[in-house]
Amino acid sequence: MLQHGNSYEDVYRGFRWDVPARFNIGAAACDRHADGTGRLALIYEAPDGRVERFTFDDLKRLSNRCANALAGFGVKAGDRVGVLLPQRPETAIAHLAIYKLGAIAVPLFVQFGPEGLEHRLADSGAKVLITDGENLAKIPPTLPDLATILIVEGETSGHPLFWPILERARDAFAPANTAAEAPALIIYTSGTTGKPKGALHAHRVLLGHLPGVQLPHDFFPQPGDLYWTPADWAWIGGLLDVLLPSLYFGVPVLAHRARKFDPEEAFALIARHGVRNAFLPPTALKMMRTVPSPRERFRFDLRSVATGGEALGEDILAWSKEALGIAVNEFYGQTEANLLVGNCASLYPVRPGSMGRPIPGHRVAVVSDHGEPLPPGETGIIAAKRPDPVMFLGYWNNPEATAAKFAGDWLLTGDVALQDDAGYIWYKGREDDLISSGGYRIGPTDIEDCLMKHAAVLMAAVVGHPDPLRGEIVRAFVVAKPDTDTGPALAEEIRVFVGQRLAWYQAPR
Repeated sequence: MLQHGNSYEDVYRGFRWDVPARFNIGAAACDRHADGTGRLALIYEAPDGRVERFTFDDLKRLSNRCANALAGFGVKAGDRVGVLLPQRPETAIAHLAIYKLGAIAVPLFVQFGPEGLEHRLADSGAKVLITDGENLAKIPPTLPDLATILIVEGETSGHPLFWPILERARDAFAPANTAAEAPALIIYTSGTTGKPKGALHAHRVLLGHLPGVQLPHDFFPQPGDLYWTPADWAWIGGLLDVLLPSLYFGVPVLAHRARKFDPEEAFALIARHGVRNAFLPPTALKMMRTVPSPRERFRFDLRSVATGGEALGEDILAWSKEALGIAVNEFYGQTEANLLVGNCASLYPVRPGSMGRPIPGHRVAVVSDHGEPLPPGETGIIAAKRPDPVMFLGYWNNPEATAAKFAGDWLLTGDVALQDDAGYIWYKGREDDLISSGGYRIGPTDIEDCLMKHAAVLMAAVVGHPDPLRGEIVRAFVVAKPDTDTGPALAEEIRVFVGQRLAWYQAPR
């Protein structure tokens, strides 16, 4: 547990990992809270507005039944089980059951198309898939390892139904006595460079995430906390930043996934269920900024909001304090090693534009390509040093890619940044996103932050575009705020805005 301290330095120096030799995510995130008291674990608001509540006792019983059912289909320790479902109770039940069984969960995003699903299911060698009728049509029939598909609801095409199977299964199940180092789940990378790779994580990964959840959420948990995110539970941000850490701490989670993010409905949902803690991706925050007077209209009482995925600019941070009533704390990580850096406004000052400081328990530095720590102010690659419980075991069936991820004991994230004298890390861009223009190496992040300060800009993204003279030029894609007159005049105004505030070679051409 992360303990309060007088300063960041006290908290960082005082932290010690407590990772037992034997640890099972399913037992730790569910069974230890199932004490017969009816402690609330999950609130589910269905698309039709129906609300269901599940206690830890419910989750224990249902996940035990699911584990027995999976064992009946031949799943054993080490086998892979795909979970292709949105935020709903069956998703949590399936994950807990897979971990209890000692099998390996493969979370799958419902927005994936047939080719994306085929690659992940085939690469992982998934033996069983738990999905719904809506997604069944996307599953290729030519997966030799996939022996069983369980359908939660909808069109079954002859496949067994999840709930009738569970109704016939036994309540009692003894969770596998897994080693903390035993594999628990495979989360696939986004595949920005080549085919998506499966990051294999051990059961200890849940413990490795805890300080990175506690610090940005202002020493989570506190009495009355209730956590929600619009991020899908198939992503590491939804599963290991929200669902599993909350259940581990005995904090209830709100499950609700709209087909399309609606910022007004997001505020209404937070108010309706008394959400106290939220992980809101940057795009969600930018969309929520368009909602007028949210505190007066929706009467919510948020205690903490965290965000991650891209750097926030000063304007969003200032808006959050006014519109949400609290500071938004940013955090940083990636699929292979998550929640490494973050902010905690109640503990140390937030420096707008910075990603924050290393999360207690993690040794993070800016290093050279060869893994040599660089002095403050020098640009290099963000890296985390092993051993670290949050760090992946390796890429599934890809030892070459695993080896290439490390320089000595440093895991190289591929993200370029610099670290200042106070330890704050300033993101500059992906190593492969840097724009080389006329001899200048330009990071897109500073330009995106500057664009977001223009009064007409709602969202912005910057990339390099091939150019015969300069090698590359800066190209900016901008979404204007509602009711803005767009056209060549506004484009030129924005270009000048950037050139005058940063440098002319950074201005979008």
